[in-house]
Amino acid sequence: MDVESKIGLVLREPTEEVVEIQELREIFQTNVKPRHYIGLEISGKLHLGSLILTGYKINDFIEAGVNSNVFLADWHTYINNKLDSDWEKIIQVSKYYTEAFKFFCPGVNVILGSNLYDSYDDYWKNFMVFSKHMTLSRTLRALTIMGRSEKEKLDFSQLMYPSMQSADIKALDLDIVHAGMDQRKIHMLVREIFPKLKWKVPVSVHHHLLPGLYEPTKFPDNGGDEEDVRLSSKMSKTNPQGGILIHDDEISISNKISKAYCPIGISENNPILEIIRYIIFHNFSEFQIERPTKYGGNITYDKYINLEKDYNQKKIHPKDLKDSVSIYLNRIIEPIRAHFSKWSVLDDL
Repeated sequence: MDVESKIGLVLREPTEEVVEIQELREIFQTNVKPRHYIGLEISGKLHLGSLILTGYKINDFIEAGVNSNVFLADWHTYINNKLDSDWEKIIQVSKYYTEAFKFFCPGVNVILGSNLYDSYDDYWKNFMVFSKHMTLSRTLRALTIMGRSEKEKLDFSQLMYPSMQSADIKALDLDIVHAGMDQRKIHMLVREIFPKLKWKVPVSVHHHLLPGLYEPTKFPDNGGDEEDVRLSSKMSKTNPQGGILIHDDEISISNKISKAYCPIGISENNPILEIIRYIIFHNFSEFQIERPTKYGGNITYDKYINLEKDYNQKKIHPKDLKDSVSIYLNRIIEPIRAHFSKWSVLDDL
């Protein structure tokens, strides 16, 4: 595969940003198998955003010949009070995450944080060296990467989180770091501080955050951080009714989609249209809406932009759209759901 084709795969949706594309081009020109990672906390059942949309992007990297790694950040999970900071539960759920990503992303490597820290002798030295370049105020501003803010009551370990995430990147010797747009701040810190330490600076790739199914929260225009607003409305494991889980059966999928926010003739901030754009069109070359002849009959789209145009012109009714989305999502989720049907570890999540 030539370099431009590889870049095309990296730029493919759900990618929103690459920092910087020319650096990515140079990596592909000089490195046959560049190292990539995405780091994830271990928490709750996986959903459309956390496994499927993320997995689609990982699969794009694998197809581009990249050495792709999922970093399961068990210590970060503990620090951020996920899974009740219960180590036994964190260990068990990490096995579920490992299985899920290896199933959905054949060829991906899965690395556990604890194993990295045990095997990499300079980890804590690098952590300290990086931290010497971080002020307390900068650390507090970066806490949105863990879904928190400086206004919250924090324990001291949580202030270590940004520097730990940066030290992970150094320890893994990465050429490409990848995350959702909510992790952009840490990657910009890395790009600012790594050159001062004469450490390799990786290219940053940020993908779209899939929103929850509910109506997005409206915020006053008070100069707030756009990344914080994105984070507040993304699909979340803590709100199972606001997202499609990879374990939902056909009826559950249909019920959730039928109740989803989908205002007629409005595509902006519409979670149903986002699912079509970023999930369905990534997996299928066409999207068919089934409807009675008296309402125009079935209609098929091979480009999302044409569907969005017709929806804005009120040529498609939300119910018809939702019914078809439910069918396509069930096709995508069915093999994953079947794979995990006997996993007892999911009972307590």
